[in-house]
Amino acid sequence: MKRVLTVLLMAAVVSFAFAAGGKQGGGSGGVTKGMDRKIVMGYSQIGAESEWRTACTNSVKAAAEEYNIELIFSDAQQKQENQLQAIRAFIRQKVDVIAFTPVVSTGWEAILQECKDAKIPTICVDRTVDAPNTLYDVYIGSDIKAEGVKAAVWMVNYMKNTGNTRGKDDGRRAINVVELQGTVGSAAATDRQVGFKQELAKYPNYKITKSQTGNFTRAEGLQVMEAWMKAPDAGDIDVLFAHNDDMAIGAIDAIKTAGKKPATDIIVISVDAVKGAFEAMLRKELNATIECNPLLGPQIMETGVKLVLKQPVDKWIPSIESQYDWTTAEQAYPSRQY
Repeated sequence: MKRVLTVLLMAAVVSFAFAAGGKQGGGSGGVTKGMDRKIVMGYSQIGAESEWRTACTNSVKAAAEEYNIELIFSDAQQKQENQLQAIRAFIRQKVDVIAFTPVVSTGWEAILQECKDAKIPTICVDRTVDAPNTLYDVYIGSDIKAEGVKAAVWMVNYMKNTGNTRGKDDGRRAINVVELQGTVGSAAATDRQVGFKQELAKYPNYKITKSQTGNFTRAEGLQVMEAWMKAPDAGDIDVLFAHNDDMAIGAIDAIKTAGKKPATDIIVISVDAVKGAFEAMLRKELNATIECNPLLGPQIMETGVKLVLKQPVDKWIPSIESQYDWTTAEQAYPSRQY
């Protein structure tokens, strides 16, 4: 009878640990459900370059507490070498799972192999890496290339139906686009540009006349746009496409300083959908933003627990996202969490 009761008790514990729908990283007494201790996660974040990144970091930290996971957090301050050092430290500390957001997409194969050799599962967050997907366990984040495509589709439709002060797109006149890129070498910058250009190639009268990095920061977005607005061909700019909202907001200030009306003289489209972008849309200074959801913390923690408990996970876990413009900003703004 004791053996039967023991078997039933063990089955109940396993069933409880693997039950769907609950926060498996929760639990009480300082342990993770299904384990005799907390799960320990090492997380390497790239820095705090934007509203989006801050929201992402806050989401990760809050979710770790909610899921009762011990989080060892490292801020790389925009340097890949800091990330590599942090991940090697995680390996030495024998954490249960490692999550990281790569500053750039290249140079990850060796460290991922080290994680694999140490039998520590890895989660790639927000940005992809140029490495065989057998070296990491899961990617959590957006379809970044699709964000560039969405921006281009919105831009073309708006120019055809509404246009700017220079007129609508009639298919004949040249539409001149300037592009503020994100950090060079990052998947977010590379893939957004690829998607945008691929869609734009369908329309021969659209041309990217200037393209320069603003490193995803408001200050550099302002600086680059200031230089463009002082150039002799500044009056020919029809559209600004910024790889994130922070650069767009900085660029908007430069456009206004130059005596032009953002979102009217120069159409402005960006990516992220942070609160600052909604405020700019409500002021009619930003036309549209393509959402890239930073609130990935719960998905990261849930996936981390599943990996440690050796439960199956999808190779790519997409974030849920939308897009917004002047017609939807006012209604959506009150419920924005970032």
